[in-house]
Amino acid sequence: MRDDDACPGALQVHQAADGALARLRLPGGMITAAQLEALAHTATEFGNGTLELTVRGNLQLRGVRDASAVAEAAAVAGLLPSPTHERVRNIAASPLSGRVGGLADVRPWVTELDAAIQADPDLTRLPGRFLFGIDDGRGDISGLGADVGAHVLPDGVALLLAGRDTGVRLPPDGVVAALIAVARRFAEVRGKAWRIAELADPSALVSDFAATAPAGTTFPPVLRPPVGWIAQDDGRVTLGAAIPLGVLAARQAEFVAAIDAPVVITPWRALLVCDLPDGVADTSLRVLAPMGLVFDDNSPWLDISACVGSPGCEKSQADVRAEATRVALEEGVDGHVHYVGCERACGSPPTGQVLVATAEGFRPASR
Repeated sequence: MRDDDACPGALQVHQAADGALARLRLPGGMITAAQLEALAHTATEFGNGTLELTVRGNLQLRGVRDASAVAEAAAVAGLLPSPTHERVRNIAASPLSGRVGGLADVRPWVTELDAAIQADPDLTRLPGRFLFGIDDGRGDISGLGADVGAHVLPDGVALLLAGRDTGVRLPPDGVVAALIAVARRFAEVRGKAWRIAELADPSALVSDFAATAPAGTTFPPVLRPPVGWIAQDDGRVTLGAAIPLGVLAARQAEFVAAIDAPVVITPWRALLVCDLPDGVADTSLRVLAPMGLVFDDNSPWLDISACVGSPGCEKSQADVRAEATRVALEEGVDGHVHYVGCERACGSPPTGQVLVATAEGFRPASR
């Protein structure tokens, strides 16, 4: 286990085999059209011309040739509000919250939590892997197993640790304070642990809270993103687009940004273009689908994912994205399949099949 936290950000980049990698945190996956356009231009000028969607709803640039220029561009776009806390602003939230279904609109909690994280000097000690999760009751985010989470119920909000219900019930106005309190406690006691699940007794983190309900409930993981034409509760439309292998070309991103609508990056390497009138949605779909964005719920791309593989990772034994693309286009899959280049199995979903590259081909990974 590493003693140093090498998790990349906008200021601390990771030196990969294909150049530097910079990661931009997007609390709740939310990004404006102007911000997306700025990142697309930055990826073209200083990176490899693509934006990668991560399993936490963030965006990253690969092949970065000028890390300081990328950081400056992120700051100008409003994507680097706190240099001291930029790697710990990891907040996943139900992507459709406030627009389609759910028991509550959790977007205000995301904004409040992000501000509270940045305002707390002690939370700079959190590892870059630490994840907050806010689920609006539909069960999409709680299955990610975030370190600390809030799950809306009909009669309150459950406090979760590592995706497991602690039995603690929170009032809506106490959610953010509780999440911050648990994160602070973890930062104090974590030792060399990167995630709450690595602690010998995670329940000690909530010893100051009274449990009033049975503990132990977990939530099944969600592996497929919402895609296609999604009718919002207010009569407008969200377009859900899966991005094959999570790689969005800068040109594609520019066309998405040109719609001039709010965008949400989901933890399933997809994006949502929100709040569209019917006519705009129809035109946008007709433009974006031929460019390679996937709106078909039956597409094999919804069930295939991969790590970066060769040549981006020096540890990879194969070009796993090429193999995943071949299978998607020629064979299809039964259930979710994730291709990886080595036993580290980066980006693997919690369930489904993981195939690891070897000198003889691909074989099931040990899980």
